[in-house]
Amino acid sequence: MNVENCRKCGRIYNYISGQHICPQCKQALEEDFAKAKEFIRSNPNCSVAAVAEACEIEVGQIRQWLREERLVFGSLEGSDLTCEGCGAKILSGRFCEKCKSNVAKGLGDSIAKPETPKPESKKQVDGNKMRFLK
Repeated sequence: MNVENCRKCGRIYNYISGQHICPQCKQALEEDFAKAKEFIRSNPNCSVAAVAEACEIEVGQIRQWLREERLVFGSLEGSDLTCEGCGAKILSGRFCEKCKSNVAKGLGDSIAKPETPKPESKKQVDGNKMRFLK
């Protein structure tokens, strides 16, 4: 049994996996997530600061959900996220579509593809010759 203190409220709880917060704080965080998602859905051109103010959620938490691709803005006007690769504005995640495809292509090129085995040339043995063992 792995007992820990919640990083948000300090309660003692049995840690199983995931974030290091207690079940009550996880539930409250999911409720905040639902509020933010609904606000963004009804106001697609809003900014991160507007969502944080309207839903009473920390800006850092909203940005974390955006980076995890749990939240997505409706337009680039409200998003202040930039691609970690090229710096272009993005709606959610860490990379733009162009950088994602470049990374995927680079990974695909780095994996060695198996070579087809070449057929071995068989030596022709003349069966009519006599052999001696030493």
